[in-house]
Amino acid sequence: MDLNPAFAARGCFVTGTDTEVGKTRVSAALLHWCATQGWRSAGYKPVAAGLECVDGQWINTDVQALRLASSLPLSDAQVCPSPFRAACAPHIAAELEGRRIAFDPLLQGARDLAAQADALVVEGVGGFVVPLDAEHDTADLAQALGLPVVLVVGLRLGCLNHALLTAESVRARGLRLAAWVGNTVDPAMPWVEANLATLRQRLGAEFGAVALGHVARLADPTPQAVLAHLDPAGLQRLFAA
Repeated sequence: MDLNPAFAARGCFVTGTDTEVGKTRVSAALLHWCATQGWRSAGYKPVAAGLECVDGQWINTDVQALRLASSLPLSDAQVCPSPFRAACAPHIAAELEGRRIAFDPLLQGARDLAAQADALVVEGVGGFVVPLDAEHDTADLAQALGLPVVLVVGLRLGCLNHALLTAESVRARGLRLAAWVGNTVDPAMPWVEANLATLRQRLGAEFGAVALGHVARLADPTPQAVLAHLDPAGLQRLFAA
């Protein structure tokens, strides 16, 4: 299934070099930018592992962030059809609850949102290749959706290796690495600019990926605050229909 353009005029699949590298913050910023263009935007996180009980309800903060950043009125269940309580690998979280992750419904959830939206931002879970069941992983999901990929690079020691390995994996699945964002994970990381220069050169020259920007460590990482660190021209290229 190719969601672009068969199901959505615009869209992207946001992945990361690891877990906790800023995928949700960047995804929410992309959704906010789409809304500023007057588009009906929808965020989708097919699987989320890690729920908190707030006022008697189990919620996932990433799912809520995507829902709030979407311009379409969506429920948590529409944004994420497969939430799990334990904060661990999704297939393990599912096993702990006596459940399994069904692959086809995840694709159907994307179809349903894409039918309503002008722009669909899909956020993966963890890194690019994370098991969902015995047969599928998140790279299979990205491949089935067929959307251009945005890579969030968590800026810390080792990020160059993680970024280039992920880029190669994206290409091996026949997908286009359209863009990347550097997100500060370790504020004390030395030689940040040298690392960013290497990422611009390697990801640009070898994969044709546009550098969308470098997100600093923010006290209040709202979609608007993150968006201020992203390049408008690069965003236009990413979401060109």
